[in-house]
Amino acid sequence: MIRLALLRHGHTAWNRAGRIQGRTDVPLDDEARAHLSGLRLPLGWEEADLVSSPLRRAVETGQIVAGRTPQVHDALIEMNWGDWEGGKGVELRADPNSGFRDIEHWGWDYCPPGGESPGALRDRLVPWAQGLSCDTVTVCHIGIMRVLMAAATGWNFEGPAPFQIKRDRLFLINVANGELRAEPDPIRLLRDAP
Repeated sequence: MIRLALLRHGHTAWNRAGRIQGRTDVPLDDEARAHLSGLRLPLGWEEADLVSSPLRRAVETGQIVAGRTPQVHDALIEMNWGDWEGGKGVELRADPNSGFRDIEHWGWDYCPPGGESPGALRDRLVPWAQGLSCDTVTVCHIGIMRVLMAAATGWNFEGPAPFQIKRDRLFLINVANGELRAEPDPIRLLRDAP
């Protein structure tokens, strides 16, 4: 069995403004860098393989928290939000003609205009996870985490998710015999003593 630990990147200016980032390469902000500098991987995860999305916010989060540069993998790039990248979810939700829906009403085939569906992400992410050869910490994005956790819990993007993605935690998935199974409780990153 291989253990896959998913870690969401730190905050960016776009996160704080409520803007949809998708594949736009927005870096961490200074507040995120300061916050992450006081955190480190939990015991037992320091020597695991470290991989990340190619986007700067994920690479830098890995460098700060793990103290080493992650190997980047293109399969881990965030969902393509197409025409909605840079927009604000709250504004799209308020426009009845936008086609925007909340995540619990997506299903696997929901797709932003010019973007990518959760099903398309699943088609690139599950084979990647199945190909891991050792325990791996993956620094990535909320969309990537949602799709992998959905695949590992059986959630179909219909109704409330059986998990809640939060920062500064490792979300664990066991990969065995081609199956992905989520562990119920995330592990918090360790905080350095002040």
